[in-house]
Amino acid sequence: MKHSLLYFYRCCIVLAVCLTLTKHVQAQTDADALMIPKNYVCAAGVYTHSQWDHYWEGTFKRDAPNLGTVSSNAYMLGFVYGLSNKINVSVALPYISTNASAGTLRGEHNLQDVSAYVKWLAVKHEIGKGSLSLHAILSGSIPASNYEADFLPLSIGLHSKNVALRGLLNYQVSQFFVAGAYQYVRRSNITIDRNSYYTTEMHYTNEVQMPDVSNYLISAGFRSLQFNAEATFTQVDTHGGFDIRKNDNPFPSNKMNSQLAGLILKYTFTKIPGLELTAGGNYVLKGRNVGQSRSFYGGIYYIFNTRKEK
Repeated sequence: MKHSLLYFYRCCIVLAVCLTLTKHVQAQTDADALMIPKNYVCAAGVYTHSQWDHYWEGTFKRDAPNLGTVSSNAYMLGFVYGLSNKINVSVALPYISTNASAGTLRGEHNLQDVSAYVKWLAVKHEIGKGSLSLHAILSGSIPASNYEADFLPLSIGLHSKNVALRGLLNYQVSQFFVAGAYQYVRRSNITIDRNSYYTTEMHYTNEVQMPDVSNYLISAGFRSLQFNAEATFTQVDTHGGFDIRKNDNPFPSNKMNSQLAGLILKYTFTKIPGLELTAGGNYVLKGRNVGQSRSFYGGIYYIFNTRKEK
């Protein structure tokens, strides 16, 4: 019963999706081994729909008849810029709306968190018949509006300030690749609109201590100049938190663990240099205090050079 979970997934998947290049340059995100060249800019628009009608209350899977199907729609604009061939910077901002098909609760709709990252190609070596690369990605996010975090599962986010560090290892032979990544997310405490709350004990304060989060990503697939296909598996672990109590509402500092399977497809237009379409989806295989969400997204990207070339 966690919309915050739904958005956390998007942070790992959608917010990360930025983006494309003309000719021999391809789409790039904070979770892959592709880089945008120096002086190039990629602009992106991404739409994501996510929904669930079952969730895990602790480790017990159940439905939520008082909510029906909980859904969300996210509209994101993002940009990636190549400071150099080894350093990329990116910024993204999503607008989120949520809804429940049953019951009396009305969803939220507002700007969520503005996020940014710096991606560094630290090492690249030819090994055997392929190429091995190591990337380091520093990212962060802050709330872009005064949305309410203590309104789960219809909140659009958790309203914490986040700093994350990811290490990504990629090995590619010809057009086939395999990659693995680990990310640790440090989250700030948040304040809520009540002066006391109960977790596993009573707290007489409006400040909530938010547990940190880490995630592991394994991916493999095919990359060419015109078409990409990638399968992903993600493990999300919360370092602390507590389970949803029986028949209770979720809370921002709940433990939210999950395993997700995903697919990413990309097509680059040869007759319109710089234009690219991306589509994909994710499904929660197993979780704890999260909804069993199904999400689908599609994006359009355009890349251009900010300087004249000979």
